[in-house]
Amino acid sequence: MGKKPKETFTLPFNQKIRSRIYTGIFIVAAIIFFFINNSEDIPKQGAYPPNYTPTNTSSLQDAFMFTLPSTDGKIVELADYKGKVIIVDFWATWCPPCRKGIPDLIDLKKQFGDDFAIIGVSVDTDSKNDVVPFVKSNGINYPIVYGNMSVYSQYGPIRNIPTSFIINQDGKIFKKYVGLVPKATYLDDINSLLKKS
Repeated sequence: MGKKPKETFTLPFNQKIRSRIYTGIFIVAAIIFFFINNSEDIPKQGAYPPNYTPTNTSSLQDAFMFTLPSTDGKIVELADYKGKVIIVDFWATWCPPCRKGIPDLIDLKKQFGDDFAIIGVSVDTDSKNDVVPFVKSNGINYPIVYGNMSVYSQYGPIRNIPTSFIINQDGKIFKKYVGLVPKATYLDDINSLLKKS
């Protein structure tokens, strides 16, 4: 007696239809997986600007209280500005984005007056002689000081310029930005800190 053929069941679909069914199942499974993963009640945080380094506001770092010579022959001590919102801006005369951001800093100083300060820290070395003429020709209305390696390491290291730090009224670093910062971003930070005081 011959062997009975094995009983098998063949779907009445050709290979193309089966491929579409499997693809559909895969897509449905992926969608279900996506919704399961994203259905937790976690508060959504807004997007940060690309040059923003977020800080944990509950454990802010103390700003290094530097003492540096200024372009007008005075000594500037960061500690003297405690109680104000401060922008410490590391920049150079030869840096195009630094130069582009200076008019915004000048406007901010005019707008906020005594509750707010800006200190520009020049990282010019070979071009140090260009700093004073640059300050005068651009009408910079805030102190410009000459940086040194100690300050660069305490605030960094500073690898790119402009790099700016927002320092709160207690002398703590509130935010750090690397690159050109939109004026609106500075306005938000300053207003936020002034409201808290």
